[in-house]
Amino acid sequence: MLPALPHAHLPLLEQATASGGNALLLTGAEYGGSLALALAIFAASNCSGQRGMGGEACGVCPSCRALAAGAHPDLLELAPRETTSTGRAARRRIIPIGAILESRDKGHEFDTHVFEFLEVRPTYHRRGVLIQGAEYLGAEAANALLKLMEEPPHGAFFLLLAGDVRAVMPTLVSRSTRLGVPPLSDAAMQEELARRLSADPAAAGLNAQELVAFAAGRPEVLAHAGEVAAALSGAASLHAALHEGLLPTLDTAGELEKGWSPWHAEALRFVWRVESPAARARLDTALDTLERALEAYANPALSFMVFGLAARAALGEG
Repeated sequence: MLPALPHAHLPLLEQATASGGNALLLTGAEYGGSLALALAIFAASNCSGQRGMGGEACGVCPSCRALAAGAHPDLLELAPRETTSTGRAARRRIIPIGAILESRDKGHEFDTHVFEFLEVRPTYHRRGVLIQGAEYLGAEAANALLKLMEEPPHGAFFLLLAGDVRAVMPTLVSRSTRLGVPPLSDAAMQEELARRLSADPAAAGLNAQELVAFAAGRPEVLAHAGEVAAALSGAASLHAALHEGLLPTLDTAGELEKGWSPWHAEALRFVWRVESPAARARLDTALDTLERALEAYANPALSFMVFGLAARAALGEG
């Protein structure tokens, strides 16, 4: 089945499907619902079944089934690379020109390129290109994409997602219909969490109140509830160890290094909210130093040890 949109976002789907045009720019926080909305818009544009009251796709026609299976022939998704070809964390997030044009993909990093993808006629109704992190399009990539957006082959359309519209190339913004995706209220988040927990009984043991507080109105965070819960647990353990002593801190920092995920930095900042503003600022500096060290491929074990010492000093426990 296709993921259900939060009820609060159904009016946005109606606005998007009524807007027309070749490009739609969805702006809002990462994990704030933009991706689910973009997929719902794409599904509705290709649906051949009975649409819902809010314009939702039927979920059972051939196009909807292909999208639900994650293998829709008319959808190409792009996002900044998080890792290099060697598996290391990328030093900076970028969508390069090679993602748009095969002739410029010197390292053969991409299996499918936007230009070649759009040359093929759609299997169903319209081909779509979904770009997560449009603000990370390099200048060359953005300019190449702009030419395609102005005259899209076979009536294709573009769904651009951005957290900060100010960082998106202005000409891309001007060529797109812009739609903001606001955070959900706490009540709407509780409703969304209840719906997800009913579909995933294994998540029933998670701390619902803590998850909703951490998500801060971002419904797509709840799709990663298990990972978030693990990150919050690790962050809480380190925070407690910082006050216990040097050896517990170093031991816990070592355990954190073994299970480090993209959620841990945010989880640490969430756990640190109980500290004073000055202490939080110093802790944030220590965490920023750790993240830069990891991006520079420094020794992970040593980097986490240094981070633990800096975090204790930030709390006056050094």
